[in-house]
Amino acid sequence: MSTIARLPEPVESMGAASWKRRRGGRHRRGRARGQAAVELALSLPLLLMMFLVVVETGRAFYIAISVSNAARAGVQYGSQNLSTAADNAGMRAAAANDAPNIVGMTTTATHFCQCANGNASTCLSTDCAGSHRLLYTQVNTSAPYTPLVNFMGILPPITVPGKAIMRVVQ
Repeated sequence: MSTIARLPEPVESMGAASWKRRRGGRHRRGRARGQAAVELALSLPLLLMMFLVVVETGRAFYIAISVSNAARAGVQYGSQNLSTAADNAGMRAAAANDAPNIVGMTTTATHFCQCANGNASTCLSTDCAGSHRLLYTQVNTSAPYTPLVNFMGILPPITVPGKAIMRVVQ
């Protein structure tokens, strides 16, 4: 029995695609890793900016909601009866107690009258001939909002207002 030994094919006779696939596998994987690192380096600043915008928007809405709710709490205290309607300090305290985490919030409380038919009133008993007088309380609040990061002047510091008006129960 004769056995014919096969010799390996010379490199020149291998298919060109097969040879490149064998030889370039490691090289391509290394290039893909480098490409991923470059893509991450280019997209990371954009992702961080988007994250900061979301955080700053959330902070701004938190302050706006808190300031508005504080005004509502103050006016609810003042609208209970005639004696609390005259208690401006109590309305301011109720508003401040509702938003203890808001630094620098200012509060003003007032009361005013209006005739039931829509005419203006000075809160005197002689006003509103032919209709009755309605007493209202009003609380205005405001708080400063300063962004944590300066976005090249895009988002400047602002004052966030809050206002609530409610009729006094008589």
